[in-house]
Amino acid sequence: MTAIIALQALVFWNVWMNYYNQMLPKSLRYWRRGHWVVIILYIVLLYFFSRVYGGFKIGYLRLSDVIFSQILSMILVNLITYAQICLIGRSIMSFTPILFVISVDIGVICAWALISKYVYMKLYPPHKIIMVYGDRESTSLIQKMSRRKDKYDIQESVHISEGEDVIMEKILGYEAVIICDVPSQIRNNILKFCFKYSIRVYVTPKLSDIIILGSDSIHLFDSPLLLSRNSGLNLEQAFAKRILDLFVSILMLVIALPFMIIIALLIKCYDRGPVFYKQERLTINGKKFMIYKFRSMKMDSEKHGARLAMKNDDRVTPVGRVLRNIHFDELPQIFNIIKGEMSLVGPRPERPIIAQQYEKDIPEFSFRLKVKAGLTGYAQVYGKYNTTPYDKLKLDLMYVENYSIWLDFKLLLMTFKILFQKENTEGVEQWQKTAVKNNSDDISSS
Repeated sequence: MTAIIALQALVFWNVWMNYYNQMLPKSLRYWRRGHWVVIILYIVLLYFFSRVYGGFKIGYLRLSDVIFSQILSMILVNLITYAQICLIGRSIMSFTPILFVISVDIGVICAWALISKYVYMKLYPPHKIIMVYGDRESTSLIQKMSRRKDKYDIQESVHISEGEDVIMEKILGYEAVIICDVPSQIRNNILKFCFKYSIRVYVTPKLSDIIILGSDSIHLFDSPLLLSRNSGLNLEQAFAKRILDLFVSILMLVIALPFMIIIALLIKCYDRGPVFYKQERLTINGKKFMIYKFRSMKMDSEKHGARLAMKNDDRVTPVGRVLRNIHFDELPQIFNIIKGEMSLVGPRPERPIIAQQYEKDIPEFSFRLKVKAGLTGYAQVYGKYNTTPYDKLKLDLMYVENYSIWLDFKLLLMTFKILFQKENTEGVEQWQKTAVKNNSDDISSS
């Protein structure tokens, strides 16, 4: 972390000292303390954006994700810094030196990431892992972890039917354990056993675990207690969130209005159909409202009934495909936010008919609506368009139970990052009408 920030700061320092500061009028030039202010601010911004976007997570994220996060952070910092330099110089300064900084930094970042990854792999080779699973589907988790062979090495899977004694004996031969949706009592016994022998444990959380994670720790004399309020946001949080929604959404509307006019013209010119698409959705406490979107599909796209967008969906228009890839079809939801029907950050607003289908197998699916539906959110940032309802519920509950204004701010910044990641807009399979993949995905949590 220190190395990559120092290297980028050094590149900028040279450009600042040898070009920008020299180009300033003599009355505006910085001297010793001024130079330190400029470089310290640059370092702080680098650290902040790299931290938010996960640019330091070598070993945790894929190498490509780390490089992408670092480059995105670096570009944002240099653009902000260039704007500051123009303000200092009270004129439009040459952008060429900043382009030089960005070009050099890209090479520095790639080299740093490759070297850091190599060192990390030497110091921390993949853990030899055993998976303990129950009667619920675990294949998808194995497939996801198998894509990261540099970090996870699942060598054996054992079903709980083999008995706890057999499982405990096998666990001793591994460095880590994955506990995937097993009954609470068995899971607790395995956790205590692994704690005793200092064995690393990965656990797929139950909904009750996520609720407990958001609890407050209190003490009744010498007895520790966990307090789960289970009421969504308190009055202060709701007020602060509404102020943030209004301020940011109005600012977004001012910035986005020219783009929205161009998009509207393109949609109208393509097939002469309506520009906007209105649809009934659910928000806080299951209230219904009409969501606004730019129409991205053909006018008769739902003549055979409601369904989510599929991979390579032929109902999506050419204009709509571009809009969906960059999420600009969502821009009209700014009006929903200003009206108070939605928030900037919150659970994805589902259609009532689709939510009803999910709730048949996951009665807790409505738990996500302890807060207003959002333009972006925890599940939208850390999940995908086709994330299963059960996983989407878990992600949204993580947001509800750990809410803070800082979390909202972080998710807004993370949303900018996923605009450039196409996998987050990936549709469901051709045979799916909803995000349900199979019966084992539609499970009620204990």
